[in-house]
Amino acid sequence: MQGIIELENMEFHSYHGCFSEEKIIGNRFIVNLKVTTDVSKPSESDMITHALNYQILYNLVKEEMSQPSDLLEHVCRRILDAVYREFANEVINATVTVSKCNPPLGGKLDKVSLTISR
Repeated sequence: MQGIIELENMEFHSYHGCFSEEKIIGNRFIVNLKVTTDVSKPSESDMITHALNYQILYNLVKEEMSQPSDLLEHVCRRILDAVYREFANEVINATVTVSKCNPPLGGKLDKVSLTISR
């Protein structure tokens, strides 16, 4: 039986971007992570040791968001790499979206987002 774990609207102040100001001032980022996994065993046992622990997922995202990158593509890739390293046998599919709030594009814009899946 497959289930989807979603960590929604995680907010971080990070230093991703190509402009030097972004590396100094930083910006607000929103991250959404969706992981498909087999939930057969934990749904029967009710034991955290049988489940894909979403506290660990959050910590992986937090760690990757603390490492500056120029591109959202790189940030997303690092997050997925970390998820698959930690949970290689449990992850069926994972999707991450990283959104940069108020990007410096010269006009009014709420956010720019990138989503990748593996």
